[in-house]
Amino acid sequence: ISCTWFLSVIQNEFRFGKIDLDSTMKLLEKLQMPFDYTHVKHVFKKTIDKRKEHTINMEDFRAIYRTIVHRAEFLELFRAYSPNGKILADTDIIEFLRKEQYETDASEETAFGIILKYEPIEEVKKRRQMSFEGFIRYMSSEECSIFKNDHRNVYQDMNQPLCDYFISSSHNTYLISDQLIGPSDLWGYTSALLKGCRCLEIDCWDGSNSEPVVYHGHTLTSKILFRSVIQVIEKYAFVASDYPVILSLENHCSPKQQEVMADYLESILGDKLLTSTIGDTVFTQLPSPEALKFKILVKNKKVGTIEEGMLRRDLDSHGETGEITESENLSDEDETDEKTRLYQKSASSKRKSDSITSTPPRKKAKMRKKKIAIPLSDLVIYTKSEKFVSFEHSMDNQKCYENNSIGEVQARKFVKHSAREFVSHTLRFITRIYPKGTRTSSSNYYPQEFWNVGCQLVALNFQTPGVQMELQNGKFLDNGGCGYILKPEFLRNRNSTFTPHNVGRYSKPMSLSIRLISGHQLPPSNLSKTNKADPLVHIEIYGVPEDQTKKKSSVIKSNALSPRWDEMFFFTVQVPELALIRFCVEDEISLVANEFLGQYTLPVLSLSKG
Repeated sequence: ISCTWFLSVIQNEFRFGKIDLDSTMKLLEKLQMPFDYTHVKHVFKKTIDKRKEHTINMEDFRAIYRTIVHRAEFLELFRAYSPNGKILADTDIIEFLRKEQYETDASEETAFGIILKYEPIEEVKKRRQMSFEGFIRYMSSEECSIFKNDHRNVYQDMNQPLCDYFISSSHNTYLISDQLIGPSDLWGYTSALLKGCRCLEIDCWDGSNSEPVVYHGHTLTSKILFRSVIQVIEKYAFVASDYPVILSLENHCSPKQQEVMADYLESILGDKLLTSTIGDTVFTQLPSPEALKFKILVKNKKVGTIEEGMLRRDLDSHGETGEITESENLSDEDETDEKTRLYQKSASSKRKSDSITSTPPRKKAKMRKKKIAIPLSDLVIYTKSEKFVSFEHSMDNQKCYENNSIGEVQARKFVKHSAREFVSHTLRFITRIYPKGTRTSSSNYYPQEFWNVGCQLVALNFQTPGVQMELQNGKFLDNGGCGYILKPEFLRNRNSTFTPHNVGRYSKPMSLSIRLISGHQLPPSNLSKTNKADPLVHIEIYGVPEDQTKKKSSVIKSNALSPRWDEMFFFTVQVPELALIRFCVEDEISLVANEFLGQYTLPVLSLSKG
């Protein structure tokens, strides 16, 4: 039956005789299986190796298809459950689901659903059976992915206060390259939003013709219009997720251009912009992501209280400004101060004739006044930027809608020396972490240590690939990729005494055994003229310090098409709620160097058994 079906699908393509490589690729796509061009090309070339011509016949095509699709490990599994080695009845599928996939409640209905969805041969489907072709398609589908199916949708409680969630956050979102001379681009905002990012950063400066601009101040990065940034955000804010977007403004504009910003925010975002509280103007906890669905929040400094701002809503406050006084040692939202000094130092030493000069270090705690336009101030509701002084100061003075930004260096010291106070702080207040100014190449820090203490907005440079962004992407695959992940109970409960270095009673040890079976159509090595590589796999756990560990497999020589390991790995994870697991495939180039081939990262609790 399989053979007849296969011929019926492909024969039309061979009506004029033989086919070339391009037609082979098209025909493979018609068979609805994922194919890698490099591997197909190599197997195709091997097939025609001894011949003068560059085309293949039906039998050749079938051989190529089998080489790539009929994986030995699938066939072994299929035969283990198929009494005749040719077909699986619904009862065989049920047994497979229960024994191999740990689906204890699998029924005839489940089995028939799989047959209907994946069996390509109509005759077999009608008999409520599954052929090897159907089995391969099922095993290669998302249903059999290592990532739990029900975690692909929003499944967590979205009715808790905003500070109870990890929130996907980007740093200097407008930059698509480095931090000093690279381009600023609207694509930075589009791509971050399409990846589910929910907190974007906008550095605003006075531009010509009363048009505020967005760029990395005091550097040579190019400028884009604030208005254009807001238009892009309006268009893409809720494509990947319905949950609120926070605009973190690093505001360097004059009061006059701040008013222009406020006008653009209101006119372009319209109803999407949150301009008043939901419900009471007096509140003791932040609203939930659910309550703020499809809303855009402005995070900025604010003058006075929310109530005062609400009373002003219907009055025209254009031309009015307020003042905030804060100590002049690095203001938290003005990350640029830190970057400026850095850039000026390097710039002034290179170009003495330039007008940029090195600024003398400021004395600490000199007070400075900052003018804020009332129309912009009044758009800040639940996300008021407040200078971080100390944990104690926050505990005594900070309101639930006030949040802090802390640089990675200072935050790392807190993790090391005052983790309990840090956790206690993030239980109550939204806390944003940002990269240090010396990361001029847009490199990233490891986000895990800040998630471990409950920091909600751990801002990374989304444009820079690497392990750090892979951890970010892996963590936020969870909960339907909506950009909000409910923190574990011990990072939400006010009585918690949890610290990452001493998990104590918050440990829920989990035994994790992983069988590394095989790889399929891996990217070939850069050193290979054909489709070869010497792959090995690293399995890494990221989490609280006690859980950080990595193990590696043996190397399979010169096989990227179908390497086979069949190795077991065992881990004990103390705090699975915070743990991520990363599978990284490398090509062993020499005894001391490996080349990255690919990786997949996901939360440990999103691992699917089977």
